[in-house]
Amino acid sequence: MSDTVTVKKLLAFALQRGASDLHLSSGLSPLIRLNGEMTRLDVPVVSAEEITTMLEEVMSEEQKATFARMMDLDFAMEVPGVGRYRANVFMQTRGPSAAFRTIPTKIPSMADLNLPPILADLCLRERGLILVTGPTGSGKSTTLAAMVNHINENRRAHIITVEDPIEFIHTPKNCLINQREVGRHTQSFAAALRGALREDPDVILVGELRDLETTQLAITAAETGHIVFGTLHTNSAAKTVDRLIDIFPAAQQSQIRAMFSESLVGIVSQVLLRKKDNSGRSCAHEILVAIPAVRNLIREEKTPQIMSVIQTGTQHGMQSMDQCLKRLVMENVVHAEEAAGKASHPSVILGGKGDAPAAPGTTAAPGATGSSTMVTNVTQRRVIPPAKAA
Repeated sequence: MSDTVTVKKLLAFALQRGASDLHLSSGLSPLIRLNGEMTRLDVPVVSAEEITTMLEEVMSEEQKATFARMMDLDFAMEVPGVGRYRANVFMQTRGPSAAFRTIPTKIPSMADLNLPPILADLCLRERGLILVTGPTGSGKSTTLAAMVNHINENRRAHIITVEDPIEFIHTPKNCLINQREVGRHTQSFAAALRGALREDPDVILVGELRDLETTQLAITAAETGHIVFGTLHTNSAAKTVDRLIDIFPAAQQSQIRAMFSESLVGIVSQVLLRKKDNSGRSCAHEILVAIPAVRNLIREEKTPQIMSVIQTGTQHGMQSMDQCLKRLVMENVVHAEEAAGKASHPSVILGGKGDAPAAPGTTAAPGATGSSTMVTNVTQRRVIPPAKAA
């Protein structure tokens, strides 16, 4: 491998190609992710020793020590003249490896992301809990950044974010914004949340509700006059409700259901799909708005019926994932097969009519441009970086 190939140059090339991620893996050539597909670069195989040298150039002494001790590490980094990245460094059978995810330097607006208009209304609420959910890599952080930016432009408030790591850097506009990173500025999400409640916040963003104490504090903060944003790795609104409740011991779940039903503002579940014209990816959203019918279903442990409320709640800004996917197909944004792979009921997308069937025994609640080359296999096409990648 040439001495001139560095992480910075590979990231610059990935940026030039419009890739979302760069992957370095001991014993393999580097790869990038283009429009969701892994693409191998036409550069020599990188040895474990070479990977170690490349990574040490972008890690601080403290990060190197943590990686040596823990054998994996999450951090955010900025490469001058190139961009900002979320990095994960880890050990695997062949040696050290790393994944670098591009973080846009400009925070996108809600319009840039084509987010449903109802989200602009929900995020300006003064109290309650808003959850953004979806699998890893589905754009949850970007959606949250756009919503926080909307608040920053339209309210005069104090925003505190607790993240691991900090991805988007917010510049105070109409709001005071304090961003804290777990491990650098606080010991844990829970510790930061306990502190935040004494720091006169109006808006609190929690990177992830990953344990009982953090989740309980988030619900409490939402109940006591703050708007709280959080994420979970779930793929539907109903599953999000069940997952959150299941975090708590059985003896507490009845009380938590009551608290959660009253504090919930809305749930956004999302997935990314390749666009039909190969110009990038489009995001599909399921939207649940906590109208009284939804609150009742949560309290009464009838979460399977939530889908019926979503399907019939368009007047409240709600939509199911299948409804959104079907619309993207009809608008010629994505291939039907691509959308069907993300759908709960593929037949709804592949020529089916109407909405997905409701859960058995349920009833509806009242009232309720550009182009790039698509590579389908990492072995089919090799992308050759320019010799003088910046």
